[in-house]
Amino acid sequence: MVRVIIKGGVWRNTEDEILKAAIMKYGKNQWSRIASLLHRKSAKQCKARWFEWLDPGIKKTEWSREEDEKLLHLAKLMPTQWRTIAPIVGRTAAQCLERYEHLLDEAQRKAEGLDDEATEAKRLKPGEIDPTPETKPARPDPVDMDDDELEMLSEARARLANTQGKKAKRKARERQLSEARRLASLQKRREMREAGLLVRRFKRLKKNAIDYSGEIPFEKAVPAGFHDPSEDHFDKDDKHQRAIADHQKPRRMEIENELRKQDKEKLKRKKFVHVCF
Repeated sequence: MVRVIIKGGVWRNTEDEILKAAIMKYGKNQWSRIASLLHRKSAKQCKARWFEWLDPGIKKTEWSREEDEKLLHLAKLMPTQWRTIAPIVGRTAAQCLERYEHLLDEAQRKAEGLDDEATEAKRLKPGEIDPTPETKPARPDPVDMDDDELEMLSEARARLANTQGKKAKRKARERQLSEARRLASLQKRREMREAGLLVRRFKRLKKNAIDYSGEIPFEKAVPAGFHDPSEDHFDKDDKHQRAIADHQKPRRMEIENELRKQDKEKLKRKKFVHVCF
C-alpha cells in the first residue's frame, strides 16, 4: 500500500535548517522549488514559516507596556486588520493577534476574579492539531530519525551543495568534449605531418562550391591595357634611396616656421633702422 504523506504539522529543527539553507540559495521568491526539498511541507507553509518565525527581522522578545498600549489603540482604530497593524507595532500579524487575545483573556479573568488555572483551557488538548504551527518554535530532532527524514536530509544536502544547475553542467561537459576533440585532432595532424603524409585541415568541398579560404569570390580578371606592364623596370636601390631622401626632407611646417623667423628678423632690422634715423 502506498504511504500517503499529509503536508503540514509541527515544524522540526531539521526542516527549519533545510528551509534556511534553501532560502540562502534560491532566494525568497522560488517557494515551490524550496518546498520540493521538504517532503511534508507545501510552498505556502514554507513561505509562512519564514515570514512568521524564521526571518531574522522578527522580534521575539517579551512585550513591553508601550507595545501593549499601542496594540490596543490600533486594534480599536482598525479592528481585525492585523496585517496593517503588524508593521506599525514591529511584530508579525500572528504575534499581534495572539497578544491581543492574551490581553483580553487576562482582563476578563481579572474582572471575573478567576485564578491562573483558567488560562490552561486555551492550551491544546492531547490529540488536538495546532491551527498555526508556522508561528511556534520548532520541535527538536529525535535521536533516531526515521528513514524518510534521513532520505530528505541527504537529498537536500546533495542539492544545496550543487552550485551549478543542469544547464551549466551540460555546457561545461560540452566544452570539455569539444576541447578533447580539438586536442585529439591536433595530435593526429602532427603525427601525420611527421610521417610525411598530406594533411588536409578542411573537408572536401562539394562540386561547384567556393573555397573562401583559397580563392576570391566573384573575382573579375583585369582587362589588358594599351601598354605592356612587363616592360616596366624598377631599380629597388634607387627606390630605396629616393624614399630615404624624401623622408629626410624638411617638413612643410618646419619650412613655414623658418620663413616666419626670417620675417621677424627683417621687421626688427627695419624698426632699428627707423629708430636710428
